[in-house]
Amino acid sequence: MMPRPFHLGWFLQGSSVQAWGEPFTGAIGRDWMQPELFCDMARHLERACFDYVLIEDSSYVGESYGGSREIYLKHGLSVPRQDPAITATLMAAATSRIGIVPTFATFTHPPYLLARMIASLDQISAGRIGWNMVTGSSDVAARNYGLDKLPDHDLRYDMADEYMKVVNGLWDSWEPGSIIADGESGVLVDHTKVHAVDFEGRWFRTHGPLNSGPCPQGRPVIAQAGGSPRGRQFASFHADTIVASIKGAPAMRAYREDVRARAAAQGRDPDRVKVLFLVNPVIAGSQAEAEAKLAERKSRAEAQVPQLLAFFGKITNIDFARYDLDAPVDTLDLQTNGHQQSLDDFKRVAGKRSLRQAMLDYRGSSGSVELVGTPDSVAAQMGEVMEEVGGDGFLFSMGDVSRRTVAEVADGLVPALQRRGLSRRAYAHAQFRDNLLEF
Repeated sequence: MMPRPFHLGWFLQGSSVQAWGEPFTGAIGRDWMQPELFCDMARHLERACFDYVLIEDSSYVGESYGGSREIYLKHGLSVPRQDPAITATLMAAATSRIGIVPTFATFTHPPYLLARMIASLDQISAGRIGWNMVTGSSDVAARNYGLDKLPDHDLRYDMADEYMKVVNGLWDSWEPGSIIADGESGVLVDHTKVHAVDFEGRWFRTHGPLNSGPCPQGRPVIAQAGGSPRGRQFASFHADTIVASIKGAPAMRAYREDVRARAAAQGRDPDRVKVLFLVNPVIAGSQAEAEAKLAERKSRAEAQVPQLLAFFGKITNIDFARYDLDAPVDTLDLQTNGHQQSLDDFKRVAGKRSLRQAMLDYRGSSGSVELVGTPDSVAAQMGEVMEEVGGDGFLFSMGDVSRRTVAEVADGLVPALQRRGLSRRAYAHAQFRDNLLEF
C-alpha cells in the first residue's frame, strides 16, 4: 500500500531580524529592511512544493515583561516588523505556485478594507493568497488602534463570526463570469452579476460590492489557529487550514478528530479542513551531529529564559518578570484574555515544574513532536507521526530562520519525504486551494 502524502507549510515569524543573534544569519540585523531572505525562502519552498508560507504578525511593541519595552527591543522580540501585506506582495511576486498567507486581525482592519486588500493580493498572485485570520490577543495592540482594550476572548470570536459574514459577502459580491470584456458589445462587466451586500449586524456594516473585482479563487484560503473550545468551533466552521500547536501524537490525533467532528456537525466536509501541526526539526548529516545540534539549541534556550518568558508574556499579557524563576508553576495565578490555548498548554506541560524549567520544556522544545536526525530518519519519523495522527501535515516553525535552515528542509528533508511518497514532487494545480485539497 502506497503511503499517503501530507501537506507542508512554513509558519514564518513576521520579522526576519528576530533571528539576528542565531548562527548563520549573516548581517540580518542590518539588512532586515529589504526582505530578500523571505523572498529567497519562498522560492526555495516553492521548489520543494510546499503548500504555503504563513506570515505571522503582531502590530505592537511588547511591554508586558517588567512593564518595559527594553527586553523586546534589545533582543528583537517581534520587533521591528513590517506590514505583512507588503511582504506578502513581494513574496507572491517572487513565486508562481506556492500559497502566501499574511496575518491580519479583525480589530485592525474594517471588513471592506480587509476584503479589498486580500482580493487584490489574490488577483496579483493569480489565486495563491490566504488570510491567517486572528482576533487579536493584546490590549497594547488594541490601544494602537484607538481602543481601550480587547473584548473578552469568546466575545472576540462572536464578533469574528459576524466579520466573516461581511467579508464573505463582499468576496461573493462578484458572481463567476461577471467580467465579460467583450470588445464587440463594448461591455466589460455584466452589471447583473455584481451585487451590493448591504450588511448591517451587531458590530459591523457595509454596503458593497467590492470595487476591486472578484478573487480568482472565489474566496481566499482561510487559515486559523483555533485552540480553545470556542476557537475550535470557529476554525472548524470557517478555516480551510488550521495551525495547531499540540504536544504529542495522541493529543494531535484527538485535536484533529475533534475539529473534524465539529466541522461535520456544522455541515462541512471535514476533508476540506486541513490541520497542520507546528514542528521545529533538528536536521544534520548524522544522528550524533543532530543530537549535538539539539544540545546546543537547548543550551542557547537555557541562556534565554527571560526572552522566552517575555515573548510568552507578550501573547498572554502576563508579566512573568514578577515571578521567581524557581517557583512551581502550579503555585502561580496565571490568567489571560490573550492566547488562552497557549496558556493552557503551558500549564499542562508545566505541572509542578519550576517556571524556568516549564518554559524551557514548552518554548525550548521542537513543537508538537521532537524530530531529530538525518533527513531520512526525520522523514521516517514524520511519516510515523502522521500515520498515528491521521493527517494532514506539518508547519515548520523555526526560530533560527536562515538560508541554511531553509536549505536543510528544502534540499535535505523534502527530497527524503518525496522518496518515501510522503510529499508531492510537483504542484497539480495553479491555485492555492486546489493544491490544498489535492490530498
